[in-house]
Amino acid sequence: MKLPAIYYSPFFATDGGLCSCSPDMIDQYRRAAGYIDRILKGEKPADMPVQAPAKFEFVINLRAARLIDLNVTAGVVSMADHVIKYRVSAAQSPWTASLRC
Repeated sequence: MKLPAIYYSPFFATDGGLCSCSPDMIDQYRRAAGYIDRILKGEKPADMPVQAPAKFEFVINLRAARLIDLNVTAGVVSMADHVIKYRVSAAQSPWTASLRC
C-alpha cells in the first residue's frame, strides 16, 4: 500500500518518511533557557505563562515521494526548510550532527 504520512520529527523523514512538521528544537532550547533564567532570578514557575512553539521546521523527502508516485509541486518544495533528495545516512543527517556532543 502506498500511503503518505506526515511525521512529528525530522528523523522520520530522514529515515524514509514522506515529510515532517515539527517545532524547531534549537528555538525551543533557547526559549527554555529564558525560563531557567527567570526562575534563577526568583520568579515563581507557577506565575510564568505557558508558551507554544513559535518556530516550526518542515522537512520533505522527495525520494519517498517518488517511491509512492506522489508529485510534489515546486511551491511545496519551496516552503520546506530541508529537502531530502537522496537516501541520507545517520552520519550525514543535520539532526544527528546537531545532537552530537
